[in-house]
Amino acid sequence: MADLGDGADLELDEPAAHHLGRVLRLRPGELVCAADGAGGWRLATWGGADRLEPTGVAGREPVPSAPVAVAFAPVKGDRPELVVQKLTELGVDRIVVTSSARSVVRWDAERERRHLLRLRRVAAEATAQCRRLWLPTIDSAQLGSLLGEGWSLADVGGVAPADGLRSILIGPEGGWSDEERARARVPSVSLGEHVLRAETAAIAAGVVLTTLRRDDRG
Repeated sequence: MADLGDGADLELDEPAAHHLGRVLRLRPGELVCAADGAGGWRLATWGGADRLEPTGVAGREPVPSAPVAVAFAPVKGDRPELVVQKLTELGVDRIVVTSSARSVVRWDAERERRHLLRLRRVAAEATAQCRRLWLPTIDSAQLGSLLGEGWSLADVGGVAPADGLRSILIGPEGGWSDEERARARVPSVSLGEHVLRAETAAIAAGVVLTTLRRDDRG
């Protein structure tokens, strides 16, 4: 929900109204929590149609500290949607679509625009499902720019993830090229003993990053 308003009724878009009535099967008058995706929330009751009636109880959660990010090269089918859904549920703050020398799936400008819109809808739905207050950002970036920012490549034979790790790059099914490994500014990291499918590696990276962040907080 984009705007929580000042206490007036909150208007729902069609997907949100469908989720409350058809998916969750709520009854009119039941209590829900509306969120704006930027930390704000407000308790309200559902009227059974396309509006919520605020109760007056509201708050705001501060922006997450020590944000974590995962970038991945898209793969065939709907697996990018699965990756975005699970990374959102895990609490990853930034999700980036990139490409590499061995990428099989390559999006032109129009396909990228359409896919990013779809992935952002998936993230919004997952945010509501897991009761998260901050939407992750979903964008695209060139691999070279991410390497220049100091992102770590996920690679078999890399070092064990350590405190302070905040961003991981996941390659395509064919792995990284020697040139891409040479361009990395920080050591690659290992996500386990075995070779993982690209979507499995992306989700594993989200688990590793959010766990390290939680441990850092004590």
